[in-house]
Amino acid sequence: MAEFTLYIGNKNYSSWSLRGGLITRASGADFEEVVIPLRERNSEQEILKISPSGLVPCLHHGDSRIWDSLAIGMYLNELFPDAHLWPADKHARRMARAISCEMHSGFAALRKNLPMNIRASYPGHEITPEAQKDINRVTAIWRDARDRARIKAEKDDGFLFGEFGIADAMYAPIIARFRTYGVDVEDSIAEYMDAVWNYPAMKEWVKAAKDEPWILEEFEL
Repeated sequence: MAEFTLYIGNKNYSSWSLRGGLITRASGADFEEVVIPLRERNSEQEILKISPSGLVPCLHHGDSRIWDSLAIGMYLNELFPDAHLWPADKHARRMARAISCEMHSGFAALRKNLPMNIRASYPGHEITPEAQKDINRVTAIWRDARDRARIKAEKDDGFLFGEFGIADAMYAPIIARFRTYGVDVEDSIAEYMDAVWNYPAMKEWVKAAKDEPWILEEFEL
């Protein structure tokens, strides 16, 4: 029996579940994954049974319940320090925490205008000025982090701070959105997106998302 259980929503649509899933995989924790389909008749009641906030993802570890993606990352970082979920360099670590929190609380226009739908393809979708402002900020964050990684990282696998970590997981759903809607980016940004898209845990998630049977019409254009 796995030591941890991670409860998530639909892999195709649930951006916060994707973040929690990638972080938990990157930690190296032995965990079982349980999908609770969203927007179904009993979804709210089923989620409330396992998550005090009524939201997913929610990580169970013994008697502990951690019901927020970023909190899951911080909890697992304490348990698995050798996974390097935050960068070792203190300046990079400070930036990684700041941009993770910015993702956690911001970019509402981007989220609304470009809802996550991994298996869909909507190139040419109209991007609102507000969403474009968010896109510009996201790509600036990625550019700054990658510049720091090239200078400071002891190991550079193409991720924001060299090795895959919490910050990459927090921005992975944005990469999925950019691919779905054909957002045009510069070559260096495309290289970073490809690194995350080809990360083994991300590839497994995308495959599972495409195989899911559930359709949520509100996210289908």
